[in-house]
Amino acid sequence: MTDKIAEKHIRSICELGRKFSDATVFMHEAIAQRVGLTGTDHKYLSLLLQNGAMTAGHLSKLTGLTTGAITGLVDRLERKNLVKREFNEDDRRKVIIVPNYNTATKLFGNTYSKLQNKFVNILSKLTENERQVIEKYLLSTID
Repeated sequence: MTDKIAEKHIRSICELGRKFSDATVFMHEAIAQRVGLTGTDHKYLSLLLQNGAMTAGHLSKLTGLTTGAITGLVDRLERKNLVKREFNEDDRRKVIIVPNYNTATKLFGNTYSKLQNKFVNILSKLTENERQVIEKYLLSTID
């Protein structure tokens, strides 16, 4: 492949990446709105569900949010019974944010299972090599 063709191909892939990123944000915003959340709150809830219970300070470090913003986030998620606050027995100043997996599963389960089925269907049509390339790309971009 000549340098000019390779450059054009790379630009095309970058443009597709931008469109994919936009579509992902819009998808998560639509999912969140169905259950009365913002897209941002939905993604922060996702962090809690993936990582489990953590202190408000740890969540602040993970998200880059201020502790005041974390308080507002937890308030909103707590009103929907998606998380609860627990106080550390050794240091009552530390608040542990505990995700409610049952409530989250009830809210998002059907939507996510449909999406997962679609993704599995798409991926199952690819060769093992193609899946490895996608995995490598995703891992590289996450890093």
